[in-house]
Amino acid sequence: MSEEHGHDEEGYTGDAVLVFAGEREVPVSVELRGYFQPIDGRYHWYGRIAANDEVTELVEGGARSALLRTPDGSATGSLTDPDPWRRYRVAGTSTPPFAVG
Repeated sequence: MSEEHGHDEEGYTGDAVLVFAGEREVPVSVELRGYFQPIDGRYHWYGRIAANDEVTELVEGGARSALLRTPDGSATGSLTDPDPWRRYRVAGTSTPPFAVG
């Protein structure tokens, strides 16, 4: 059990692709985690996208969601403001874009 969240977490770290507006694909590196929340009955996943100039350009241009694709699956996530290291947070509530054991 994770001390921070009080539930088991699963995840994925590695290469992925962000697909913006169904057409522009940007290769990225991600670190993702997630957990099933019994209170709302949904799977919540989240993580960070490594600093990437193309992602910065698209988000600063107004893109706030994208399809995130990993070797194990894909899901649409919301992108938020970058941290001090120019990494964007991504999060979604759905079947995650990674395998869940």
